Order: sequence, then structure tokens, then C-alpha cells
Amino acid sequence: MLQDSPVTNSFIQPRAPVSDIGIEDIFRKAIESQASDIHFTVNLPVIYRINGNLIPQETRKLTSQDITTMLSPYMNDLQKKRFETEKETDFSFAFDDSRMRVNIFYEKGEPAASLRVIPSEVKSFAELGLPPILEKFAAAKQGFFVITGPTGHGKSTTIASMLEYINQTRAEHIITIEDPIEYVFHNKKSIVVQREVYSDTVSFNRALKSALREDPNVIFLGEMRDQESTSAALTLAETGHLVVTTLHTNNASQTIDRVVDIFPEHQQRQIRQQLANTLLGIVSQRLLPRQKGGRTIACEILIANVAVKNSIRIGKTHQIPNIIQTSFAEGMMSMDKALIELVKKGEVKIEDALVWADNPQTFKQDLY
Repeated sequence: MLQDSPVTNSFIQPRAPVSDIGIEDIFRKAIESQASDIHFTVNLPVIYRINGNLIPQETRKLTSQDITTMLSPYMNDLQKKRFETEKETDFSFAFDDSRMRVNIFYEKGEPAASLRVIPSEVKSFAELGLPPILEKFAAAKQGFFVITGPTGHGKSTTIASMLEYINQTRAEHIITIEDPIEYVFHNKKSIVVQREVYSDTVSFNRALKSALREDPNVIFLGEMRDQESTSAALTLAETGHLVVTTLHTNNASQTIDRVVDIFPEHQQRQIRQQLANTLLGIVSQRLLPRQKGGRTIACEILIANVAVKNSIRIGKTHQIPNIIQTSFAEGMMSMDKALIELVKKGEVKIEDALVWADNPQTFKQDLY
């Protein structure tokens, strides 16, 4: 059955037909099916990802012309030009009450596209099953907070929930810098300004520098991509702002190493000091198939206490997993412990939890 499959990168037999290459029907069916992604590839039918599984739809195989014809109306002239010259580009657009985030690219000389379906509703921490500690991170007035995890494991959704929590609970000036814009926020107690790279600013770096002159309280940086944007984000966190960002890393200690290693060796001591001074915490998350259907979340939680900050300053990040394990009373949680709790509650299968365990052997010992 779909819900029971631990495999997240293999094809499952088709079901739930969609109209033959009607783009709006494809989008509506994806939304109705709660698909997270849509894939367009030449010589394959339309494919949805539902609960982590790839499910071919009952359309004919796509041609190169199908893909360009379907997506071209949703692209502006700049995006079309970038696709022609750079062979890939990102963009997003509204569809009904949802949004589609698109990466269009070439493979084997033919166009292809992956679309992420962004729900219109920003769900609360409780609705998403997120740990309550996120409220404390979101309540901070300044500092540096990072959400990590693989692509497709809900980082953007968690960030959106944090920003919406701030938007609903206090009066702040929130600036987001994204490529492209995903969730759209409506001003409530806060003012939310969303800037899209290439449409509203030429680069992440330019937007970050400009943010200092825009009276922000909270800044969301879609992703730290290079030395310049990472340095600017840390500086903003040092100067009295709450900076929230994401990285494609596996855990907290790897995230710290990645931030430091972006910089040349002669700067790394200074960066470790900045990071130790500003870091609030790191949450690394995974989505797993729930036994009763759908998916559930497991989170590694790092809170930047004195021990963590000292480990960062002296470059001993290898100590951090042990600090997390021994700091459960403070609200920290290792990934393995989070997974074990899900298995013991009957939420997920052991084999699905083992896929994401940091140490599968000790995981089994601790489970039993």
C-alpha cells in the first residue's frame, strides 16, 4: 500500500487519473491528492509525489512541446530569457488558493520541470506536529536560528509556521528574501515584506545589505548560499535582529561545520566567535511515512546553551551530539531519540525510522 512503503524514490503503480495534459486539471488534481510535488519529464507521464512516494498519473507520455507549452504562460519574459541562457531557472506563481514553486531545467537536451505545491494555509506548530520549543525560538528578539534537513522534508513549511506565529503574536517588521517566494503572508500584527531574487532584488547579498536600511526586526533568508550571504546573515544577527534561515545539512554539528567551512581558514576563528555569540538553536527535521497514512515529523533539537557555545568557540563540534543527548531536560532532542519515540507510539515502522537513524546499531539497542 502507498502509506506502508518505506521507499521514497521509486515508482508505484498509477492511480487517480488526471485529464490528458490539461495543465489546470493537473494542478487541481495534485492539490486534491495532497501531492507535495509534480514532475514533468519527456517520455514519462505526469508524476506526483504523495506521502513521499512517486505516483505516475494516467496521462500519455509527455513531449518536449507539452512541457514548454504548459509552463510558458506562467513565466515572465525575464524568466524565459534566464531559462534560455542559463538552461534552468526558478519561479513561482499562484494557482487557485495555492502556489506552485517551479524549477524548470534541461535533461538530455530536453526540458523538464519539478513543481512544489505550496498550500495556501500556513499551519500552526501544533497542526504540523512540531516541537513546542519552536515557539521559544520564534519569540526571540535577536539571534540566529537554522532549520536543516534534506530537500522535501518540510523546512519551508516549518519556517512559514514560525513567521506566521510572529505575524500573529507581535508587531514586527518581517523581511523575507526568497528565490522564489513560496508561502505568501498577509499582514496581521506584523508588517511582512517579501522580496523575490531577480524580481525584487538582483541577489541575496544585495537584499541582505539593503535590509540593514529597511528597519527590520525579523529577516528570513531563503538559504545561505555563499560566504558573503552567510557573513551578512551573522552580522544582522549580531546587530539586534532575529535571522532565520535554512541549510541542506543532516544535523546540528554538520550545520555548524558547514557555516564555518564556507570561510577561508584565517577567518574561521572570527566566524566561530560570531556564531557562538548569536546562535539560538538548530532544528534538523525528517518526514516519515505514518503507519495510518500521511507523514509525521521527527526533529533533532539543539539549543545553544553555554556548553554548545563553548564547543563552537574552540572548534570542537564533535562534542555537540553528546551535549544534545545529555541535555534532554533542557529541551534538546537527538534524532535517534525522536525516532524511537515515534516507533514506541506506533506512529512509524522500525524500518522507516532506521532509514534516518544516526546510529542504527545503538538505535536498536535503545529501542529495546
